[in-house]
Amino acid sequence: MFPLNPRSLALAVAWICTTLTALGMNDSLIYIGTYTRTTSQGIYALRLDPATGELSPPELVATTANPSFIALSPDKAHLYAVCESGTLAVPFAVNLDTGKLVPDHVQTSGGKAPCYLMVDPTGQCLVVAHYHDATVAALPILADGALGAPRSVIHHQGHSVHPTRQDAPHVHSTNISPDGRHVIVCDLGLDRVFTYKLDAANATLTPAAIPHVATAPGAGPRHSAFSPDGKLLFVVNELNSTLVSYRYATDTGSLTPIDTQSTLPADFTGENTCAEVRVHPNGRFVYASNRGHDSIAVFALAAETGRLTPVETMPSDGRNPRNFALSPDGTWLIAANQNSNTLNVFKVDADTGRLTPTDHQASVPLPVCVVFAR
Repeated sequence: MFPLNPRSLALAVAWICTTLTALGMNDSLIYIGTYTRTTSQGIYALRLDPATGELSPPELVATTANPSFIALSPDKAHLYAVCESGTLAVPFAVNLDTGKLVPDHVQTSGGKAPCYLMVDPTGQCLVVAHYHDATVAALPILADGALGAPRSVIHHQGHSVHPTRQDAPHVHSTNISPDGRHVIVCDLGLDRVFTYKLDAANATLTPAAIPHVATAPGAGPRHSAFSPDGKLLFVVNELNSTLVSYRYATDTGSLTPIDTQSTLPADFTGENTCAEVRVHPNGRFVYASNRGHDSIAVFALAAETGRLTPVETMPSDGRNPRNFALSPDGTWLIAANQNSNTLNVFKVDADTGRLTPTDHQASVPLPVCVVFAR
């Protein structure tokens, strides 16, 4: 082998970078969960150029019914999807180079209409939320990524104040704490945020010492997100359009409310429901989506106190932003506008948290979940 002179080495490096870019190896891989009640056939994949924010054309990578929420294992080797119209959790093997998904044997998810799922940090357990029968279930993940039968199935009981949305319990999400010790469960129908102790190795759930915290009557807690350091939890309330910060106790899993902010401008008088909440990777900003106002609300976070300060409310460039996600480096935000069948890209200012709309957009039928694989 002959040594390369500096000019030849520079040319070789440039060729490699150009080749990798052409192959999409430098791009962010994104999976999109959808509803299949119109023209969608399942889960789609596309890529985001990290330099420009441009999206590649979406590609169908898995045919499956109503994968309205999807989640990756910690090692990104497997993807799990709900079948919201049924009672199933569906596992797939992931090829990160091509984006292709290979289906595995489906498993009963433990309840009706699964709407949310998450893998614990050790990759041993999948926890699933079921909206219609208010069930939380824990399923073991086998060595090959397949799912075992549910080992813990917990049913909520009761109701709250809204005459139609809260006449029964509705488990809307299951969020596993970064330390892997607890599962945070938002029950929209009960106006309660529950904490369960998680034994991931055995896929079992038990109520925490302080099993739940009540929200404001009629709030309708929907989804939650942890701060990067795991000390704070943020809950977006669907029915009263608020964002609440909580102090999370790692030893007991208890939640202490700190601050509540409206996700809407003060002069808005129309109908609205909130959908998703995300925390910027730098831990300085929190984002929540509004459906009706059709916007992303941006808040600055004081990490020491957990207090939130409204920054702006940015139009989502579409209708009904059911879900959105930030790129792993925090540079880009992709909003999934369900009712306009679009994915819209925003540039994120890491110093202010503000969003800048771009011209980059992709069309996916009824997009309802955005997951960055890398």
